[in-house]
Amino acid sequence: MRWLTDPAYRPGALIFQRGIAVIYLMGFLCAAYQFRALAGERGLTPVPVYLRRVSFRRAPSIFQFHYSDRFFAVVAWSGVALSATVLAGLADVVPLWTSMLLWAVLWVLYLSIVNVGQVWYGFGWESLLCEAGFLTIFLGNARTAPPVLVLWLLRWLLFRLEFGAGLIKMRGDRCWRDLTCLYYHHETQPMPNPLSWYFHRLPKPLHRVEVAANHVTQLIVPFGLFAPQPYATVAAAIVIVTQFWLILSGNFAWLNWITAILATSVVDWRAIARTLGLPDLPRPTAEPVWHQALVIAVTALAVVLSYWPARNLISQRQRMNASFNPLHLVNSYGAFGSITKTRYEVVIQGTEDPEPGPDSEWREYEFNGKPGDPRRRPRQFAPYHLRLDWMMWFAGLSSVYAEPWIVPLTEKLLQNDRPTLRLLRRNPFPDAPPAVVRARLYRYRFTTWRERRETGRWWDRRLVREYLPPIGLRPTAGAAR
Repeated sequence: MRWLTDPAYRPGALIFQRGIAVIYLMGFLCAAYQFRALAGERGLTPVPVYLRRVSFRRAPSIFQFHYSDRFFAVVAWSGVALSATVLAGLADVVPLWTSMLLWAVLWVLYLSIVNVGQVWYGFGWESLLCEAGFLTIFLGNARTAPPVLVLWLLRWLLFRLEFGAGLIKMRGDRCWRDLTCLYYHHETQPMPNPLSWYFHRLPKPLHRVEVAANHVTQLIVPFGLFAPQPYATVAAAIVIVTQFWLILSGNFAWLNWITAILATSVVDWRAIARTLGLPDLPRPTAEPVWHQALVIAVTALAVVLSYWPARNLISQRQRMNASFNPLHLVNSYGAFGSITKTRYEVVIQGTEDPEPGPDSEWREYEFNGKPGDPRRRPRQFAPYHLRLDWMMWFAGLSSVYAEPWIVPLTEKLLQNDRPTLRLLRRNPFPDAPPAVVRARLYRYRFTTWRERRETGRWWDRRLVREYLPPIGLRPTAGAAR
């Protein structure tokens, strides 16, 4: 059944697989360094507590059988090591069944983390990595021709990702339809990067052009992914260029990176190599029959599971970043259906005064990525994902997002808890913990060109209100206002 494979796409498949290995590596590194403080045994939302009320069927994970911080560290660092070896090419020098096993282990380990990660792993790119990682298992290695059916499933994934994002915008905030969303987005996005201030200060007519180009890329170009070559390559190239524009303007973890990586699987790299006069790669062998049978079975499963995301795409009540099964296969995607027009930031402060008064000195905790000190320039972290910083952005939108973890966070700060402090950029109480901690809500905006020159500040901020009242080490039950 030679029609089931296409050797011409082996270069693209290899590039795609290396890219997925990089994203896996980043995901496992984030887990190794952050998970203990966020959801470990003594974390802000402890996994053992979560597992007592969630069944294996609802959240399949190896941690359903056993969880400890030490065991989690073994899993996370094993994922780091395996990702690195696959990135180095291990999967291409072993037999096909071994290569598939390596990719399958990566998928199982990361799915296990996602399914117990709770709010810290509720982002769309987690499901995206799970779905793309699952398809990677069946893509073969350098010795085999890539299966055509898997290549089409990757295109179907990229189509849902881009077209779903386009539809959610057109159905959502009016500013997407009147082309004004980028008047606000670069300033109010979850985590600006070093160039976001400059993007925000671009002329408004150019912002309107950006939005219009975004609509073309997400609502028209995705259909070109299913066209014959070279049109599919052109469509994929447009997606890649657009994603790098987004990478330049913001910190969206690995969302833009994995989208660009997906698009590389569509590109006809062999035709490009011939155009450039480069030597062709050795012709891979055909897949064994057992592998072809597996690919057909997986394709049939994907077709069945596609019913729910396809129905979601045409629904007027389209859901954004929704998984319809606990394995996170064939999901719906989309982002920024509504745009925040005003930026609010929760600023956490502490004092050594056990009974704070008007004259008490309050010192601020600094986070790595989220805005804090108005003089500090936004930093670049993506594709690394600062999970607490992102959730702090959501907390500024509504205290509902912060209810499960904001009070536990203040309690950890009152104890100078080391794992928690490792998530921060600066602890203003290095010698002894504060006596009292509070949180205040500020309105942030980017400074103008003139303000930037005169003050050296990237941000201007104004106090809005108290967010969390002062809490001591033994506070009475409280909640964010």
